[in-house]
Amino acid sequence: MPAFNDTAETGEVPHRGNFPRFLALLLLAVLSVRSFACAPFTIPSESMLPTLQNGDYLVAAKWPYGYSRYSLPFNAPLISGKLFPHLPQRGDVAIFRHASDGAEYVKRVIGLPGDIVSMRNGALVLNGQPVPRQRIADFRIAQSPNTPCAWGAVRETGPQGSVICRYVRYRETLPGGRSYDVLDFGATPQDRYGPMTVPDGYVFVLGDNRDNSQDSRFPARPGGGVGLVPASLLVARAGLVLFSSDGSAVWYDPLSWIAATRWHRMGERI
Repeated sequence: MPAFNDTAETGEVPHRGNFPRFLALLLLAVLSVRSFACAPFTIPSESMLPTLQNGDYLVAAKWPYGYSRYSLPFNAPLISGKLFPHLPQRGDVAIFRHASDGAEYVKRVIGLPGDIVSMRNGALVLNGQPVPRQRIADFRIAQSPNTPCAWGAVRETGPQGSVICRYVRYRETLPGGRSYDVLDFGATPQDRYGPMTVPDGYVFVLGDNRDNSQDSRFPARPGGGVGLVPASLLVARAGLVLFSSDGSAVWYDPLSWIAATRWHRMGERI
């Protein structure tokens, strides 16, 4: 006599006990990807303009610099020290933990151990050689709740009476050919710095918004400068922009969510 399935008559779903197991495996997979492959990060300031904008949501790779407790959710102390440690390359946009308060910061890696870093009249000098920089077209960005015009901006009138913030911009090229854009507000005390020799186990970082960044030129203090960054506190390398908002959306108006989205930045590589 042929076998038959009686679950259609009883209405029972076979293997119901597999669903909690599926959820557990799914959660484990998500945590594994977030801990060891890539994770999202947000940009809360303008220190990396024009490369990154306040309101950007990034995806960053976890593997380039190795793994530590800061790679894990809630900083779970399951990893002692650092596994598979690697130094970044000059020009990487790195996410790291602040040595004093543990907050996440994002800056560009400029100096590696043994490098001599200085600033002269706002221009970067690396190992005694001026880093080439070329004046290019000014950077323009619409004023918004996430991006007010800073003191170094020229305010212009845009479409429909909007305000545009315009900044002096340079293209800087590191040894090895890595190029990126930086902003210059004008003369500031931090335009003269160093020389500083980067010690073993540390990296020197700068914000691309050179006159509006509390970076390695400033002593490490909670909520302020980051000083020299221990390589052990490097967490991830920024990869691309997943989403970006100018901060003007209100939760009760779905149309404002669309208007606030910076569509042109989605998918932009860093």
